[in-house]
Amino acid sequence: MVILGDNIFQDSIREDVHSFLEGGRIFLKKVPDANRFGVAELDGGRVIGIEEKPEVPKSNYAVTGLYMYDGEVFDVISMLEPSGRGELEITDVNNYYIDQGR
Repeated sequence: MVILGDNIFQDSIREDVHSFLEGGRIFLKKVPDANRFGVAELDGGRVIGIEEKPEVPKSNYAVTGLYMYDGEVFDVISMLEPSGRGELEITDVNNYYIDQGR
């Protein structure tokens, strides 16, 4: 479980935690100003990509900064390359799991 430090959550995630088995899980929130956030691209109810702070968002669903991963996440992190900002990006981890259908 990863929760970014600048987020506050009011809703319970108990059922989400109990039902999580493997892969990755992100939490989304519909927002009016999606271009300020990482934005989920959706195909029906399935996330097919995430884009960081797009000028033209593909949806109004922001990635909230609450994530769940299985143990493979450490292998994924070891394969990441720093972004243009010189940082490893959580969006790259999430997109890995999306690309794997997990």
